Amino acid sequence: MKILVTGATGKLGTKVVETLLKTVPASELAVSVRNPEKAEGFKARGVEVRQGDFDRPETLDSAFAGIDRLLIISADGDNETRIRQHLNAVAAGERAGVKFIAYTSIVNATESTNLFAPTHKATEEAILKTGIAYSFLRNNWYLENEIPGIQGVLAGAPWVTSAGNGKVGWALQQDYAEAAAAVLSGEGHENTVYELSGSLLTQEELVAVLAKVLGKEVSVQQVDDTAYAEIMKGAGLPDFLIPLLVDIQRSIREGSLAVESNDFEKLIGHPATPISEALPPLVKGISKAE
Repeated sequence: MKILVTGATGKLGTKVVETLLKTVPASELAVSVRNPEKAEGFKARGVEVRQGDFDRPETLDSAFAGIDRLLIISADGDNETRIRQHLNAVAAGERAGVKFIAYTSIVNATESTNLFAPTHKATEEAILKTGIAYSFLRNNWYLENEIPGIQGVLAGAPWVTSAGNGKVGWALQQDYAEAAAAVLSGEGHENTVYELSGSLLTQEELVAVLAKVLGKEVSVQQVDDTAYAEIMKGAGLPDFLIPLLVDIQRSIREGSLAVESNDFEKLIGHPATPISEALPPLVKGISKAE
């Protein structure tokens, strides 16, 4: 059996491959990356490195050749770009005759009002149309997405949000990576949908845990979307990014990430790492980097 992970030099992809290497022989693993030079470390450990670019479908035909199980990790970019790239990958998987496609989606993808949901809904639909066995890994929010906010708090700023009482099922990328590895290397995951969420928390609840970790009070500044945009602009964030950040806050406020599930336990044998355990190493890593 040959397993291939796309985007394997990205933050999530790297963690998936590292997790797989703990239980799967390197000879059974391959990665598809735009820049093979970045995957030299995997190559040195016996993982087959293939060049594949979602924007160049012809490269995917050779990248996916002879692959039994394929993990398509969702790409970065706007929805239109991502949908085009993902559909290229799905079509290449079908042409290559892969037997199983796992895909990193978003919680409640088919019904979600989250701004990223259209990409995931379109990709899931494309995979279903192929008739290939699948597993949709519907990931909630990465705790690592909150690093900029944590950096701000470390610099003395308040935690600014317009998400109101909206709840999020934050989990570490490592938890999501372990779930993906379990699906790729295990049996019985054909035609499954996993809603992967940590314990649901509001912004205040998350910050209360962060304050305990830091050993200091952290104020939460609840504002409306207009004020949030102004504050982000004042913080020096690029103009193109601000509407995206506002939309994320809006969709959280409207409950798009408030999805409860015990699917982590099904896949990795335990719930997602509690935030109280996940935050200290994250904060430590940020502090070291600064």
